[in-house]
Amino acid sequence: MASTPHPHGGQVDFSTGDVRRGILDVAAPMLVAQVLNLLYNIVDRIYIGKIPGEGTLALAGLGLCFPLVTLITAFANLFGVGGAPLCSIARGQKDEKTAGKIMTNAYFMLVVCGLVLTVVGLVFHKPVLYLFGASDDTYRYAANYLVIYLLGTVFVMTSLGLNPYINSQGFARIGMLTVLLGAAANIVLDPILIYACGLGVRGAAIATVISQGLSAAWVLRFLTGPKTELRLVFRGFRPDWACIRRITALGTSSFVMSFTDSLVQVACNATLRTFGGDLYISVMTVINSVRQIAQTPVMALTDGASPVISYNYGARNVPRVRKAIRFMTQLGFGYTMLIWGLISLFPAGFIMIFNHDPDLLAAAVPSLHIYFFGFVMMAFQFSGQSVFKSLNKPRMAIFFSLLRKAIIVVPLTLLLPHIAGLGVNGVFLAEPISNFIGGLACYITMRCTVMPELKAMETSGASR
Repeated sequence: MASTPHPHGGQVDFSTGDVRRGILDVAAPMLVAQVLNLLYNIVDRIYIGKIPGEGTLALAGLGLCFPLVTLITAFANLFGVGGAPLCSIARGQKDEKTAGKIMTNAYFMLVVCGLVLTVVGLVFHKPVLYLFGASDDTYRYAANYLVIYLLGTVFVMTSLGLNPYINSQGFARIGMLTVLLGAAANIVLDPILIYACGLGVRGAAIATVISQGLSAAWVLRFLTGPKTELRLVFRGFRPDWACIRRITALGTSSFVMSFTDSLVQVACNATLRTFGGDLYISVMTVINSVRQIAQTPVMALTDGASPVISYNYGARNVPRVRKAIRFMTQLGFGYTMLIWGLISLFPAGFIMIFNHDPDLLAAAVPSLHIYFFGFVMMAFQFSGQSVFKSLNKPRMAIFFSLLRKAIIVVPLTLLLPHIAGLGVNGVFLAEPISNFIGGLACYITMRCTVMPELKAMETSGASR
C-alpha cells in the first residue's frame, strides 16, 4: 500500500511527510525523464539542422512533421495522463483492484489507437503534409522522416502512455529510467545513422523508432514484473467500456492540449509559408524547440504534483492538497520568470543550439523576443490545468485547453498577420496574448472553484 514505502524502485509515499519534499521527490526524476524525452526530438533537430548544405531546409521539413508527432502524443496522453489520476485516486481510497483495471484498459486502448494511427498516417501522409504547408522542396524531407516514424507509433504509445502509471504508484525513478534508456540510445544512434551511414533525416527517424522500442520494452517488463504494485494482467481480459469512458473523459483535457498544439503548429506553418516562406517555417521549428526546452521543468513540476494532489484528494486530506497546489504554483512562477529573463538576455545562444545559418539567426532573434514575452504567465496555465486534472474535473480542464489554443491562438495566428502590416510578427505575437488571457483565466477560475470545495470538504469531512 502507499502508506508503506516499497523496498524496490524508490517508491514515494504520498500520504505522510513533507508535501513539498514529496512533490520534489516525484518531480525531480520526472524532470530528468521529460528532459530526456525531449531529447528524442531535440537531438534530431540539432543534428538535422547542421547537415551541410541542406540543414535549414531539412529543419523546415522536420517542422512540418511536428503536428502529426504531436497528434500521436495527444492520443498517448488521452489514455495515459487520463487514467493515471484516476489510478491515484483509487489508490488513495485503498481500491487496488480498480486501479489495476484502469491501467489494463488504458493499455488496451493505447495499442488499438497506435495501430489505427499507423495505418491512417501511412495512407494519407502526402496530402496531409502539403495541407500543413509543405513545398516541393520540403516535402521530401518531411516524408522521409514521417513514414519511418509512423512505423514506431505503437512503441511511442506504449512508452508515453504507460509511464504515468509507473509514476502514479510513486516509482518516479523507474519512470525516469524508461526515458533514459530510449534517449541514450537515440543520442548514440543519431550521429551514426544520420552522418556515418549517410541516411540524413531517415537516419534520425530510424534512431527514434529503435529508441522508443527500447523504452516500450522496459515499461512492459516493469509493469508485468514482481516489483510493481499494479500489474498488467491480460489473462481473461475483456475491455471494460465504462472504465474506458471514465479514462477518456478525464484524458480528453490532455488530448485537447496536445491536439490544439498540433492545430496551432498547422496554422503557424501554413501562415508563415504565405508571409515568410520556408525560412520562417525553420524559424518556428527552432522557436518551438526552445519553448519545449523552456517549459519542460514547469511541466515536470506540475506532473510531479499531480499524483500527490490526486492521492490526498482521494484520501480527503485537504491540508496536504492545499499545500501541494500552493508549492507547485509558487515554484512554477519563479522558474518561468527566470527562464524568460535568460531567453530575453541570450536569444542567439538558444537559437544556435539548432542552427548557425546567418539568415535564420537574423529572422529568429526578433521573433523569439515576441514569442516569449510574458512567458511567466504559462505557470498559471500549467498550475490551473494540473489541479483540474488531478481532482478529476475534466470539463474545466478541457475548456481551458480549448480557450488558450483553439479559441485564442489559432484565430489570432490567422488574423494578426493581416493587421497593420504585422506579417510574420503577427504569428509570433499570438502566443504571448494567449498566455496572458488564457493563463490568468485558468488560474483564477481554479482558485474560485476548487478552494471553496476543499474548504467545504474539510468542514464536513465528506467527499464530493
